[in-house]
Amino acid sequence: MSTVIAINQRARSTEQKALRRQVVLEAAETYFKEVGYEAFSMAKLGKRSGIAKGTIYLYFETREALFLSLYDQSLMRWSQGFINALSDDMTSESYAGLLYRTALADGVFLPLLIRLEHVIEHNVAIPRVIESKQIFIEQVDGVAKRSAAALQLSTDQAIEVVKTMGVLLIGATQTDQSPSLADEALPSEVQNLIASFSSEPLFIKNAVRIIESIRAEASLNP
Repeated sequence: MSTVIAINQRARSTEQKALRRQVVLEAAETYFKEVGYEAFSMAKLGKRSGIAKGTIYLYFETREALFLSLYDQSLMRWSQGFINALSDDMTSESYAGLLYRTALADGVFLPLLIRLEHVIEHNVAIPRVIESKQIFIEQVDGVAKRSAAALQLSTDQAIEVVKTMGVLLIGATQTDQSPSLADEALPSEVQNLIASFSSEPLFIKNAVRIIESIRAEASLNP
């Protein structure tokens, strides 16, 4: 029997419900990339996906529950892409640059990561938060295992690097949240100030320091 169902047809089987849920997630991801976090509306998502808002709430109890599922999905997607792009024996700078570029390229991962612990998880049922944390642990372990080979570190050191990179990424990209002045005529000292707080060089510079510090500690405590 075919598992394809009309968009306005009631999903009855477990498989049909899973397919309907994925339709909602795909529509939500496209919509999120267009309007961002604050402007995201469950009612408008319903109109875009052809699924009634009330039906969407059968799959996601709150807007934040939907965002958490989008985050989990984007985390797994980013993790796999980053792992596939790593090579053995990378420099700290090339590793940090690759991590930054792949994280920002996703379009969903970082905006949700920034809001994860302070906003999203506060309006999601605890069992669902626990499930998400378990997904996170699995993904970090996978990234760390591949990062250990890329950076010539032990697995424990690589786990420390990966977790610290996440915190640094959130902090560094917050500097890009101010209004854009790209089209404005600015004094050179203001241009230099803005450039000095650009997230990419800020992240890479400090990421290299952290990686090299962890590597140095390993050499002092063999």
